[in-house]
Amino acid sequence: MKELLDDIFRWQSVGARIAVARVVDIEGSGPRDPGAAMAVTESGEVSGSVSGGCVEGAVVSEALAILGGERGAGIVTFGYSDDEAIAVGLTCGGTVHLFIEELDW
Repeated sequence: MKELLDDIFRWQSVGARIAVARVVDIEGSGPRDPGAAMAVTESGEVSGSVSGGCVEGAVVSEALAILGGERGAGIVTFGYSDDEAIAVGLTCGGTVHLFIEELDW
């Protein structure tokens, strides 16, 4: 999370709305450990990584849905058996659980 702070503060200074995704648990083999984080602005700028690239696009979509009011904050899961996870390349065989929420200043 610390590596995101410069970008978050820069985005905050211009009034951007930001969602933060954090790995909260993994089952089996996972690309990143719990605590890995990614921030997404309402305009789609991204900082950090929660999966080393394999589900980043899907996480950005979820973050934008939260910022757009289409869904609330909560746990999102990507696993080997999820069709979307396979489509975006989560082939490590594990399951990644993320908590995604809008950053509340």
